Amino acid sequence: MNKVVLVTGANSGIGLALCERLLGSQDAGGLHLCLACRSTRRAQAARAALLGVHPSAQITLLHIDTSSISSVLGAARELRLRFTRLDYVYLNAGIMPNPQFDFKAFFKGLFSSNIITMFSTGEGILTQKGGVTPDGLQEVFATNLFGHFLLIRELEPLLCQAGRTSQLIWTSSSNARRSAFSLEDVQHRRGREPYSSSKYASDLLSLALNTHYNKQGLYSSVICPGFVMTNLTYGILPSFPAFLWTLLMPLLWLIRVFTNTFTLTAYNGAEALFWIFLQKPERLDPRAKYHSLTSGLGHNYTQPQRMDVDLDTSEALYDELLQLEREVGRKQISS
Repeated sequence: MNKVVLVTGANSGIGLALCERLLGSQDAGGLHLCLACRSTRRAQAARAALLGVHPSAQITLLHIDTSSISSVLGAARELRLRFTRLDYVYLNAGIMPNPQFDFKAFFKGLFSSNIITMFSTGEGILTQKGGVTPDGLQEVFATNLFGHFLLIRELEPLLCQAGRTSQLIWTSSSNARRSAFSLEDVQHRRGREPYSSSKYASDLLSLALNTHYNKQGLYSSVICPGFVMTNLTYGILPSFPAFLWTLLMPLLWLIRVFTNTFTLTAYNGAEALFWIFLQKPERLDPRAKYHSLTSGLGHNYTQPQRMDVDLDTSEALYDELLQLEREVGRKQISS
């Protein structure tokens, strides 16, 4: 059977760029690619675009909204009916809703030694105000983290099989910071950095998943795409005139001479995602975040960096998510 690759958030940005790179690889003839997306229309457009370049590719679509418990459970049921196994699951879907941009801090940072960090991580200049889903969960937490966790749990029969390995690959961020996360508020109901909190939580969860699933042949890894100009990035400044983005781009290219984290394009940002596809999961470091990097001359490469995570906190988060899984399960039964 061909290797089955599931990619959430595959209809645009880094997710779509990853799919393009996978289909262009030498192993593409042995792949069945499943695009898991919230928008069916956009997923169909992405599939058509991919088939236009790779007409013989095996590409199927799956509707999933990771912010919705019923959608995740329904998608998992459909996957269990369609496939007998999953080889790679790219947990890429994510949102950063209602970003608030601090212009004062931004212009102050332009003339400080913190300019590179500010551009790379958004530290000090970005806050968000997340909403609440119909299930009563914080929207960013549900979309970026818990929906994916629940999907993994529901897909255990396809992921954990004797005699073979499978991989989970999380799209994290350089914006993932310990200071934004709290075990007392894992959904980040009280804070103003739900995106940063959810991405740090995915770093922690990946470590816990390796602790609990490696013996069953399931391995989890984390990547950072670098600073990429995608719809999510443009959404940070929704009222920013297009010509100002045009004027800003030369500055971003210049900054890349000094820091290779400015990958800028979705193709470059998908470098670490694609690199992990080519590795043996047993050889990857469960405590490392694999960064997509692009040199000033445009050379792409992947480099691991130690994550700021610890086993005790990762286990505590895992237990919190298991408890929440039980709670939403009871609600699904009662409804």
